[in-house]
Amino acid sequence: MYVIIGGGGKVGSGLARKLGKKGHAVVVLEKNREKCARIAEDNEDILVINGDACDVRYLDEAGAERADVLAAVTGDDDDNLVMCQLGSEGFGIPKTVARVNDPRNERIFHALGINALSSTTIITRLIEEEATIGDIITLQALKKGNLVLVEMDLPGDTPIDGKKVMDIKFPKEIVLVSIIRGDEVVIPRGNTTIMAGDAVIAVTSPDREQVLRDILTGKR
Repeated sequence: MYVIIGGGGKVGSGLARKLGKKGHAVVVLEKNREKCARIAEDNEDILVINGDACDVRYLDEAGAERADVLAAVTGDDDDNLVMCQLGSEGFGIPKTVARVNDPRNERIFHALGINALSSTTIITRLIEEEATIGDIITLQALKKGNLVLVEMDLPGDTPIDGKKVMDIKFPKEIVLVSIIRGDEVVIPRGNTTIMAGDAVIAVTSPDREQVLRDILTGKR
């Protein structure tokens, strides 16, 4: 696929890196010159354009007329909405996807035919569809939306390979939501075994995100 990503912050750069590794052609549009430089330095195969994705000129430069997907992932809902409208109506991009920072705006995007999700909605669905009351009793990190949803592929040398969840000393602010193993989605319980190569999805507070990553990679 040919994918244009509007916004080169943490979400945009992470998305670009993942899609690039999977062999997709990716272009990132970002207004901040320093962010552009960092993305370009870390991702040689990704085209980075220093420009506003809400501006037709830069979308045209990015090759929007041949794009399969436009992902608007800035921290500004208004900008993301404009990007998606320009992409679909101005350039005929078949699929537009938007990050919604304020979940109250989600219905507006949907009313305009834009695929949009907020982190609040994603986590709510995970909780309601996959977890029991006992599983979510420690989800105090969700209070007032002060949380991050982290996805990480476990390296082959992870020290927790073969360990059960109950035997790993996660701080109480970290809650495992799901484990993706090949085509299988595993809802972790205490006796669930974690394996190298698993993709782990967890909810935690922002100040514990690095602790989580350190545990999963063996730096802690």
